Amino acid sequence: MSLREPGEIARRIADAWNVHDAGAFAALFAKDADFTNVFGMEATGRAEIERFHAPVFETMFKESVLSVDGARSRMLREDVATVDLRWSMTGARDPMGREWARRRGLISLVMSRENGDWLIASMHNMDLPDSGMAEAQQRVRGGEAIPSTSPKGV
Repeated sequence: MSLREPGEIARRIADAWNVHDAGAFAALFAKDADFTNVFGMEATGRAEIERFHAPVFETMFKESVLSVDGARSRMLREDVATVDLRWSMTGARDPMGREWARRRGLISLVMSRENGDWLIASMHNMDLPDSGMAEAQQRVRGGEAIPSTSPKGV
């Protein structure tokens, strides 16, 4: 299960997620790792990360398929790296049990090398809005005015 390069994590996360194996997922984390999900819920430590994921893999994510659509890594030191993973997911249910439309998101990782293997020290996961919002912000960054939503004359 060893990771020799931080960028290998993308495939390993998707593999563990797509078989809905909380133990395999948690094994990618350092013993004292921190995890934050898209709702801001937190788990600290590999064992707690496994306990956190076991029930959701059996319920809301039991038919989910996670795809990593892009990955970018940066070495900060020889034993510390950051990795950003853009992901998409189908087949999930929201916490209320309703079908969840295709989701897109970003996982931000800090990884550390321990005994020659790369492990996740910190993971923050977030949902991303539809691409139209990002495209609109890009236009604003380029100098385009934001359309007014206030009534005329106000």
